[in-house]
Amino acid sequence: MKILIIEDEEPAAQRLKKILDELEPGAELLGNLVSVRSAVEWLKNNPAPDLILLDIHLADGSSFEIFKMTEVKTPVIFITAYDEYAIQAFKVTSVDYLLKPIKKEELNEALQKFKSIYGKGKQPATPDFEKLLETLRQPQAEYKKRFLIRFGEHIKAVDAENVAYFYTEEKINFLRTLDNHTYHVDYNLDKLEEILDPTRFFRINRQFIISIDSIDQMFSFSKSRVKINLKPPINLDTIVSTERSPLFKEWLAGKE
Repeated sequence: MKILIIEDEEPAAQRLKKILDELEPGAELLGNLVSVRSAVEWLKNNPAPDLILLDIHLADGSSFEIFKMTEVKTPVIFITAYDEYAIQAFKVTSVDYLLKPIKKEELNEALQKFKSIYGKGKQPATPDFEKLLETLRQPQAEYKKRFLIRFGEHIKAVDAENVAYFYTEEKINFLRTLDNHTYHVDYNLDKLEEILDPTRFFRINRQFIISIDSIDQMFSFSKSRVKINLKPPINLDTIVSTERSPLFKEWLAGKE
């Protein structure tokens, strides 16, 4: 069995490899890809693997973009950090899913399910990824409009349109408003990517999601990256990562 891992978090990828070595010592691991672009290029230029283990959030965006950019006939076991609407969508397809952190028993169950459906001599229909994408699009029509902020005994509602950017510092997640107030927020950046309007907000790197209104100035930076001066200003590096820079430029241009 030939297995391709697409996972941008190195510790998670190493854990998957370790468990697979224990559960499927005869399997051939074809490597680990870390981005949508690298996955699309690999799938277009290599024979299809028997199975793909695919993280939903990759270095340069959602892994669902892969299905829009190339035809995928290989069965996929999805990996996600959230047991929410996406999980219901996966159930309408003939694929499986795993929740992070990956557990050996659950991966084994997913592999056994894969073998029972796609085992030797069996010819099931190609997984209906288009149906998956359609199901996933439906819950995302309504994006988060406001955030409830709790500090002490007080509760404050902050409209999403008044947020300049979200960021992580020392493993704590914050939002900063356009009028320069900073609050702790309960969501991490991965979750925020799912619930924010993508026409207004963009994740420039692992530490920042910015709104279009927060951009003050932009400068060309090394390795085709973009350096951004934000408003309100912040004393942290705000540089668009190499992987996200092409998508960032498309977002600026209003391309969806």
